[in-house]
Amino acid sequence: MRILRQLTHSVFFKFSAAFIVVGFIPLFMQSFYSYQTFTSHVERYTRDNLKQMILYMSYNVNDAFSQYDDITKLMYTGRYEGFIQGSNDNQAYNVNQLEQINSIPVDTFLKTLLFSDNYIASVFFIRESDGKVYHQTRNTRELHQDKLPLQTWSEALRREPKKAAFLPKHPVTYFMGKNEEVLTVGRNLIDTSGQPTAKPKILGTLYLDINASRFGELFSEIQLNDKDKLYVVDSKGRVFFSNQRDGKGAVQVSGPSDGTIMEFNEPVPALNGNIMVQISKERLYEQLTSTRYSVYFTIVFSMVVLILMGMWFSRRLAAPIRELIQQMVRVESGNLETRVDIKSKDELGRLGRGFNRMVERLRNYINEAYVAEIKQKQTELNALKSQIRPHYLYNTLEVIRMNAVHNDALEVGDMIASLSHQLKYVIDYGEEWVTLREELDHLHDYFYIIEVRFEGRYHLRVHIADGVDLNWATLKLSLQPFVENAIEHGLQPQGRGTVEVSIARQKDKLVMVVSDDGVGMNAEEYERLKTMLTGNAKTAGHVGMKNVQERIRSLCGEGYGLTVISRPHIGTSVTMEFPVKEVQENDQNSARG
Repeated sequence: MRILRQLTHSVFFKFSAAFIVVGFIPLFMQSFYSYQTFTSHVERYTRDNLKQMILYMSYNVNDAFSQYDDITKLMYTGRYEGFIQGSNDNQAYNVNQLEQINSIPVDTFLKTLLFSDNYIASVFFIRESDGKVYHQTRNTRELHQDKLPLQTWSEALRREPKKAAFLPKHPVTYFMGKNEEVLTVGRNLIDTSGQPTAKPKILGTLYLDINASRFGELFSEIQLNDKDKLYVVDSKGRVFFSNQRDGKGAVQVSGPSDGTIMEFNEPVPALNGNIMVQISKERLYEQLTSTRYSVYFTIVFSMVVLILMGMWFSRRLAAPIRELIQQMVRVESGNLETRVDIKSKDELGRLGRGFNRMVERLRNYINEAYVAEIKQKQTELNALKSQIRPHYLYNTLEVIRMNAVHNDALEVGDMIASLSHQLKYVIDYGEEWVTLREELDHLHDYFYIIEVRFEGRYHLRVHIADGVDLNWATLKLSLQPFVENAIEHGLQPQGRGTVEVSIARQKDKLVMVVSDDGVGMNAEEYERLKTMLTGNAKTAGHVGMKNVQERIRSLCGEGYGLTVISRPHIGTSVTMEFPVKEVQENDQNSARG
């Protein structure tokens, strides 16, 4: 209970609770309002879109029926490709005697109609005088004339003999083979060559079987499931097309009024009927149900995230302050070596940096008050020692050299002078970068002693390419270790030889090559050296090369360093790459400042 009371009194608990409440209430209200607005918009948009789609389909269905109505009228107009009706023809004579329609054979006329549209499956012409059946079909299937529903078809034409009759979808049972479903369009051929009579004189009847897939394609854009219903009906409720397997006979046009079904009706004037679509709202808006659950899930998820974020922020704010309090307790106990780790740049970070500065200044004050004098004395003593030792050595070597010159030992004097220069160059600490001129002078001093020591058996050649400035910077003591290695490991085993130093510029790099014509390295030693230079492997020997490689990489970067090439009995070549730059004043005086 006490812990809970302390927790509720904590400013961080209050901050977390306020953060959660302030974040959750707007989120909940915004989510609820957005869901309601989105739902109403989607319902309205869906209904309008469906209505527009079904209206567009009604236009296409009406055009399709009108198209086949116009095709049946070709018996009167004769407007089809390759044939023109004569003006003085006797239609009765043509049909009954010549077996012609529009002055062409009946079979030819039927074939023309058959191929005038891809969805016309078969064409029939029943001559009225003797009931003779003419037909054309796309498939070479045998016709069973006795199965033709001529009586059913003729009844539809008998009521209005001058108009086309549209017969509902039915299976094709009068052809051998698969029973596909078709819609039939019929029209009477009335004799118009004589005087008009009260009762029209019918010469024959034309029937077109239209594949039902023609209308299925018109409704393919609207996706319906088993619960949704689509009917194309006439004024008598006869079904001409439906997505229901049992969509035959007559249907009730008016739909249910329980609110679960959305119904659309659009007229089809050519059929004197309409398109009726009944769509289940549950199926239509099932995505909205998923959206509702998604909104609920989002609210719950956001609540959890807000709680976790509140706890995280609270801990993030509390942890630095707790650490600062702990460090303050240490300072109070006299520990002035404590320090707060700064991990941010906000107000807490500024507070931590202020605390660190305060402790540091307090520690400096104590040092200045109690220890400063002792440290000053020790510093002066160390500085005096560092100055006396090199100067004592230089002065001693100079006395020896002057004594050798006084006794006409000039060569000894020159060697002592070279040694003195080398010692001064090496002992002068603090310099990392020197000029090429200084490095070459040191190399000549070193090689002079080598020539005297080995009686001129080894030679040094230095080649400086055009465009190389001797004031460019190079790493101090970068050439001498490799020249020394060349003499010791390359030339001494064979007793004599030459060391060549080449300096050139390649783009933005200063390239120095130290090569010899000595004995070279065997394959095993060469691979061990390459491994040592390129990796972290520790191998015996070649300490100087490893040291130079690490210094170059440390001061110049990974793009610079050493490359070694060696062949047995041919020699060894070491290539060093540095950036091209001038020696800065602070590089030269860093050790003396």
